[in-house]
Amino acid sequence: MLPIMAGHSKWAQIKRKKGANDKRRSGVISKHIRALTAAVRSGGSGDPAGNLALKNAIAAAKTDNVGTENIENAIKRAVSNAESGADYKTVTYEGYGPGGTAILIETLTDNVNRTVGDIRSVFNKRGGSLGNSGSVAWQFESKGVILLTEATEAAQEAAIELGAEDLQETEDGLEISTAPTELYAVSEGLTSRGYSVQSASLEMLPSNTVAVSGSDADKLMTLIEVLEDLDDVQNVYSNAELPEEIGA
Repeated sequence: MLPIMAGHSKWAQIKRKKGANDKRRSGVISKHIRALTAAVRSGGSGDPAGNLALKNAIAAAKTDNVGTENIENAIKRAVSNAESGADYKTVTYEGYGPGGTAILIETLTDNVNRTVGDIRSVFNKRGGSLGNSGSVAWQFESKGVILLTEATEAAQEAAIELGAEDLQETEDGLEISTAPTELYAVSEGLTSRGYSVQSASLEMLPSNTVAVSGSDADKLMTLIEVLEDLDDVQNVYSNAELPEEIGA
């Protein structure tokens, strides 16, 4: 099993983001533009072939259905403003949610004091608590996650041959877990063999999950959604395992 966030598959997250209202969709696009800008600046190039961070940012943007024109324009602006643009820092925060769940938050910020204040406020108001550095990060591991639209035996065998570490069948297809360094080799190998890759991205996967139900499950999903809506927050991960009907 490859739990990604809140006990749901990556497919569920993609559907939730693509089905979001216009205001939330606008926020998702803005976050990806910020990530693309930061990747160009940190990698020193607008060419994804020589900038792995940018390649990852582009893949993540496409997963959330950000248009090609938006992506290309963001990269062009980032290249043009490489010296004068905002200096975004990658900062990870850790905390606890309802039901004793662990929460990992990835941010891109140009004002750390503002970001930590906003995150702490959300935790305090939504039944969670902000933790110290290292308090929950040890429970998560960076992995490549690839989504295929088919889960045939042949597709699974091909994924394993190319270097997949784990597989999970879902009602929508196949989720494949890889080592971070093997993400694109496996993804591109599957594409070259004719398989339809829905997305390929780096994720933080929990090593163990915690079952959460009832009011705690509802509170946790609200906490995660409010955190995701913060401008500086890029990704929110949890080790919660929720009922199928929650957050689908």
